[in-house]
Amino acid sequence: MEYTFPVTRTATPKEKPDQKALGFGKTYTDHMFIMEYDEGQGWHDGRIVPYAPLQLDPAATTLHYGQMTFEGMKAYKNPQGGINLFRPDMNAKRMQNSNRRLCIPEIDVDLFIAAVKAAVKADIDWVPEEPGTSLYIRPFIISPEPSMAVHPASRYIFCIIMTPVAAYYEGNDKELHGSHIWVEEEFIRAAVGGTGFAKCGGNYSCGMIAATEAKKHGCEEVLWLDAKEHKYVEEVGTSNAFFKIGDTVYTSSLTGSILPGVTRDSALKLMAKWGVKTEEKRLEIEEVIEAIKNGTLTEAWATGTACVVSPIGLLNYKGTEFPINGEKVGELSQKLYDTLYGMQTGEIEDPMGGWVVTL
Repeated sequence: MEYTFPVTRTATPKEKPDQKALGFGKTYTDHMFIMEYDEGQGWHDGRIVPYAPLQLDPAATTLHYGQMTFEGMKAYKNPQGGINLFRPDMNAKRMQNSNRRLCIPEIDVDLFIAAVKAAVKADIDWVPEEPGTSLYIRPFIISPEPSMAVHPASRYIFCIIMTPVAAYYEGNDKELHGSHIWVEEEFIRAAVGGTGFAKCGGNYSCGMIAATEAKKHGCEEVLWLDAKEHKYVEEVGTSNAFFKIGDTVYTSSLTGSILPGVTRDSALKLMAKWGVKTEEKRLEIEEVIEAIKNGTLTEAWATGTACVVSPIGLLNYKGTEFPINGEKVGELSQKLYDTLYGMQTGEIEDPMGGWVVTL
């Protein structure tokens, strides 16, 4: 189905930031996409409007009970001057799964993708072209319905905002480095049966305390362990974790507490295409530490939309630092980054066919 949306242009365009000093999420584009849902009517009135604050009643259910979901995507300028999106259907389907868990009405995949395309086209001149930069896209759903009753709302807002960004971690483009990661033993991110597999705000706010502790110990991110036994490796902050032990690459199985990352899925499919042996399983942190000690763990990395592929150079566990591969970037993690980032930016041809959507 084809979707078209009316566009209201801003009368006061913003000055665009210096592409060499973008940071992450500091400046937002001139326009945003917005659409409403009303029970009995469904999603309606999708449109592009000038970027502006949303007006919420102080009793809005989103503010009190956290009924919201969101996604994270990127748009890249390719060498031909076009704009690339990477597997937007995966983001659309994941938002549907998140919505089901949070009792929010689903958005049709084609409608979601059309809205994203319309938003990017409206601010196409905001897509940066410096190496390592992109336009970060944040679709999200909240409920403006005023109510103190703890039940699903009957009204929602779907909004898409965008911001030009540099790399999530320092070290743009192909200049990867090994991140220092804090293994969190006290706090948890999510439990099986909870919302760990969904992309919703509460999963991230509850992790800030561990991230703060990590920074006190000179670490950039947190490696979460499972909620029940605090022994199985789960995620790295906002990303999925991979460990190459011997000739096999391990990542946590999707137990229900793990976010099904688009980049995670892409990395697994690429490695399968390359003949790399992979296994999705629950890996104990003690197995990981022992593999570092005996030298069989040769590289580790995290994957996510924001960071693409971020090598792990060191784990801080129980007060001891365990360097991985001399904190050097591994051959496989570099290859994954080069391939994924190359596909996203159009520097290399899409070897999977259909992953890259060009506007």
